[in-house]
Amino acid sequence: MSGHNKWSTIKHKKGAADAKRGKTFTKIIKEITVAAKLGGGDPAGNPRLRAAVDKAKSENMPKDNIERAIKKGTGELEGVSYEEIVYEGYGPGGVAVLVECMTDNRNRTVSDVRSTFTKCNGNMGETGCVSWMFDKKGLIVVSKDVDFEKLFEVALEAGAEDVADEEEQFEVLTDPTTFIEVREVLEKAGFAHESAEVTMIPQTMVKLDGKNAENMLKLMDRLEDNDDVQNVYANFDISTEEMEKLM
Repeated sequence: MSGHNKWSTIKHKKGAADAKRGKTFTKIIKEITVAAKLGGGDPAGNPRLRAAVDKAKSENMPKDNIERAIKKGTGELEGVSYEEIVYEGYGPGGVAVLVECMTDNRNRTVSDVRSTFTKCNGNMGETGCVSWMFDKKGLIVVSKDVDFEKLFEVALEAGAEDVADEEEQFEVLTDPTTFIEVREVLEKAGFAHESAEVTMIPQTMVKLDGKNAENMLKLMDRLEDNDDVQNVYANFDISTEEMEKLM
């Protein structure tokens, strides 16, 4: 299982999703605004915006919020100008960490991110120090209550790169450029997804336990709690037994 998806599973088990719904809305609104600014306000002709709007709808964000965010991006409404920055570093046990940010104050953000790394026994690195360890992919997670062979057949015919049978779900991997197309084909074929997003998949994993595992979860949690942080990716692997101890 990818480190990113392992973290998604951990968050779900910790029950953090509902508690952070407001922060989730804030992050999605930023993504919609930047996507509209860079590629225009029509989701049909702007894949990044379309993906952001789909995510907003999946989180039950009100339609008015989505439309306002698009208009702020296109300049129809006055709004804050955000800058996209990616920070890289190492977590406990040498785990590679990518932190995607959108901010209106670079100095504030880099200071906060660096401080969080330090407090959780990690450290910030130079640009490029760990990004080479990740591949950008579309990831569609499907429940195991479907027929794997049929899912495999439909996904590959739609252009997916691979379909994996993981511990708790099936994972469909795609090239980022074909992500939306594959997702839509799967939906039309009756395969509902538990999550679907363009993400960063680690090429190798680092197994953690004990204090390193505890500090790694704290690092992920605190980074994602920062309003300037959009996404956090890491290549850690923590066993189910270890997770149960920590929770």
